[in-house]
Amino acid sequence: MAQSTLSAPVTTTGGDAPLPVRAVLPWAVFVGLLMVVALYFVGAEQGATAVFAGEGVHEWVHDGRHLLGFPCH
Repeated sequence: MAQSTLSAPVTTTGGDAPLPVRAVLPWAVFVGLLMVVALYFVGAEQGATAVFAGEGVHEWVHDGRHLLGFPCH
C-alpha cells in the first residue's frame, strides 16, 4: 500500500502593515462620542438633567438602565 501525503502550498507574507493613527483617530473619537451619548441617555436622561420633556426616553431605555445597574425608581 502506497502512502500519499498531501500538503497545501505555504505562502509567507511580510505581515500586515499597522494602521496609522491618523486613520483610526477620527473613528475612535466618533465611537467615543456615541458611547458618551448612549451612556447619558441610559444613565441620566430623567428628572433634573432631562433634555427631553416627558417620560418617553426613560421608557425606551428603562430595561437597559436596570441591566447596567442605574437606579431609576
